Amino acid sequence: MKVLLVCSQGMSSAIAAKALLDSAKKKGIDVEVKECSTQDFAQEVKNGYDIALVAPQIRHRIDVLKEQAKSANVPCILIKPQGYTPLGGNKLLEQIKEELGELK
Repeated sequence: MKVLLVCSQGMSSAIAAKALLDSAKKKGIDVEVKECSTQDFAQEVKNGYDIALVAPQIRHRIDVLKEQAKSANVPCILIKPQGYTPLGGNKLLEQIKEELGELK
């Protein structure tokens, strides 16, 4: 599964990305995660992602980001605050599963 995490500058999402990778590994789920900034999102989302996750602090941009993701045929969801922490990997996996269905 290929996941794109977007935040304001593409840096704070590294914490959420690591938590997601750690949780996925423990559950035997193969995940590739890339972080990007809102400025790079429109181009990056076109690179074959299964889902785009939007950081809570940029929720005011969700409609624009969803439109950009939609044009690339990629589901785009806002990360719940509990998932955007160093220990939030399981919450992120739950959100992804809610959107995409069963995870492999």
